[in-house]
Amino acid sequence: MDALQALLTRRSSPRLSTPAPSEEQLENIFLAALRTADHALLKPFRFLTLQGAALNKLGELFVTAELASGKALAQDQAAKLRAKPMRAPLIVVAIATIRPHDKVPAIEQEYSAAAAVQCMSLAAYAQGIGAMWRTGSKAYDATVRQGLGVESHEKIVGFLYLGTPCGPLKGLVTGQIDDFVKTWE
Repeated sequence: MDALQALLTRRSSPRLSTPAPSEEQLENIFLAALRTADHALLKPFRFLTLQGAALNKLGELFVTAELASGKALAQDQAAKLRAKPMRAPLIVVAIATIRPHDKVPAIEQEYSAAAAVQCMSLAAYAQGIGAMWRTGSKAYDATVRQGLGVESHEKIVGFLYLGTPCGPLKGLVTGQIDDFVKTWE
C-alpha cells in the first residue's frame, strides 16, 4: 500500500486476534515512529511491548489501580477490567519522555510522542495489521504508571493494540475539507 492510500484510508481495528505482527512488521512500525516530527531531534518517547503473560499482568494492574482508587469492584467488573488487555495479542505502551529543553516545551514533546503513535498506526495499517489506539483513565492512573515503570517526567500517551483484524473495521469517516480549512487573510 502506498503512503497516500494509507493516509487516506486508515481506520482503527477494534477487534483483533492472533497473530501479532511479525518481528519484521513490528520493526517497520517502530521505524515509522522514529520518523515522526520531532523539534530538536529529542526523540521524546519510548515504548513498552506487552504480549502473552504480560497482558495478563497488565489486566491485574488495571484491577489493582481500580481498587487503589477506592472503588469497589464486583467480580464481573474485575473480570471485565482484567480482560481489557486481552483484546489484542500485542500492546505497545507509548510513553512521552519529557526532557528539559530551552526551545522545545513539554507540550511539543508530548505532541511528538502522539505523532509517533499515529505513525505507528499508519505503518501497521499499511502492512495489513490491525491497530487500535486506546487511552482511557488507566493511561493517567498513578498505580498503572508506577506498575509500568513510568517516571515522573513521563506520560503515557496511549496503548496501541496490534493484531490481526477480525470483524469489521471502524467506518471510514470522511469530512468536507471546507468544514476544516479556511483561508486567513
